[in-house]
Amino acid sequence: MGQSFSSTSENEDRGDLESSFTAYFNNIEIENKIIPPEIIRFIKRSLRKGDVQQAHYLISGQLKYIYCAPINIAVTGDSGVGKSSFINALRGVGPEEEDATQVGIAERAMRRTPYKHPKIETLTFWELPGIGTMNIPPKYYLEKVKFQEYDFFVILSATRFKLLELDLAQEIRLKRKNCYFVRTKVDADLQNEKESKPCTFDRVKTLQKIRRYCMNTFIQNNMDAPPIFLISNHNLSDYNFPVLMNTLIKYLPAQQHHNFTLSLPNNTEAVVDKKHKSMQQFILLEACQAGILATVPTVDILMDEVEELKVKLNHYRVLFGLDDESLEVMANDSQVPVEQLKKNIKSPYLLETKKEETLGEMILKYVEKFASANGGPLATGHYFGKTFYLQLYFLDTVTEDAKVLLRETYFKKLVQAQLVVIRSGGGAASPTPQPPARLAYAPK
Repeated sequence: MGQSFSSTSENEDRGDLESSFTAYFNNIEIENKIIPPEIIRFIKRSLRKGDVQQAHYLISGQLKYIYCAPINIAVTGDSGVGKSSFINALRGVGPEEEDATQVGIAERAMRRTPYKHPKIETLTFWELPGIGTMNIPPKYYLEKVKFQEYDFFVILSATRFKLLELDLAQEIRLKRKNCYFVRTKVDADLQNEKESKPCTFDRVKTLQKIRRYCMNTFIQNNMDAPPIFLISNHNLSDYNFPVLMNTLIKYLPAQQHHNFTLSLPNNTEAVVDKKHKSMQQFILLEACQAGILATVPTVDILMDEVEELKVKLNHYRVLFGLDDESLEVMANDSQVPVEQLKKNIKSPYLLETKKEETLGEMILKYVEKFASANGGPLATGHYFGKTFYLQLYFLDTVTEDAKVLLRETYFKKLVQAQLVVIRSGGGAASPTPQPPARLAYAPK
C-alpha cells in the first residue's frame, strides 16, 4: 500500500481530463446524454482553456439539477382501462403490496392521486380521473387537474380512444406539452382471439387489427393518428412497452433522462444497458467534479472511502434490482430459490475479503483489474481518482449480474409456459414470454 499514481504535471493531468471527458461524451448518443449538449460544449471549452473553476461550477450545477429535478407523469383514461396497473408496473410494485396503486381511487374521489416511485424519490406518477368521468370540456379538465405541474400525459384506453380524449390531447399540445396514447390489455385481447379462432389465429394480424380499431376515432374525425403504443401491464418486455419507454425518455429534458431511466423495470437487456450507460455518465461527472480541483491521489484506501464504496455498491444493487428485498421478490415470481439466484451473481460479495488479504489490498486489485480491462495504466485520467475506478467496476459487475438473472428467470418462465401447454394436452395456454432482449412488435 502507499503506492502512488505516476507523477505528471498539473497541466498534463487537466489536459488528460479534458481529453477523457471529450472522448467519452462524444460516444454517447444525443438522446442518451444526461446533460444538455450545449453544457457539454461549455465544459469542454473551460477545460481546454484551463478554466477549472468554471468547469467545476458547470458540472456541480448539472449534478445538483439531475439529483433534484422532479419528474411528474400524468396518467389518465376512463375507469377500468388499467391506470392503476400501469402505474404499479412502472413503479415496480405488485398489486397486493402495501404501497400499490388502489383501483378506482381517482374516479371515486374525482381528483388526482400521487404515487411516488419507491426507488427514485424525484419521480411521481399522478393518477387522474378520466375526462369522461368528470364530464367537463378539456380546457376546464386541465385546469382542474393542475395541468402545469406535469412533464407529460399518458392517455390509456382498453378499447378505442374517444373523441373527448382526442380533444384533450389537442388541448395539451396547444399548451406545448406532450401526450401519448397507450392501448392496454393487449394480452387479454390476443388470448380471447386465440381461444375463439384456434386454427386461424395470427398474432401479428391480430395486433394490426387492434391498432386499426384504435385509430378509427382519429380517421372518422379527419385527424392524423399519432403513434399508438400497444402494451400489457403484465408483460413489460413484450408488445410496445419498451418502445413507449424509449419515447418517453427521448422527449424529456436531458437532466431528467437519468432518474427516469433508472426507474425503468429491468425487463430487457436493452433496459439494463441503458441504465448502465446513464449511471456511467453520472459517475464520470462526479469524478470530474471531485478531481478537477484535487491533487494527484494515491491508491491508499481510507476507511471513510470504504464506507462510501459500500453505500455506492448497495445503491447500484437497489437500482438494478439486486438488493436482498428485490431478489426475494424475483425468487417468488420466478419460483426459483433465492439461494440459487445468489449463486449466479457476484455483486453481493464484492466487498467480502479472504483471510489472507486486507480490504484495502482487495480493492486495489479491483482498481488494477478495471484499469487493465479498460485500456490503460492507472496513470490515465489521474483526476478521476481511485474510488471512481471502483465505482465503474462495481457498476459493470452489477450490470452483468442483472443480465444473468434476467436470462435465468426468463428461461424459467419459458419452461413453465411450455409445461402449461403439455398439461393441458396441447390446448390454449398463457402467451409465451418473449425473449428479454427482443421487441415483439413496434408501432408504425
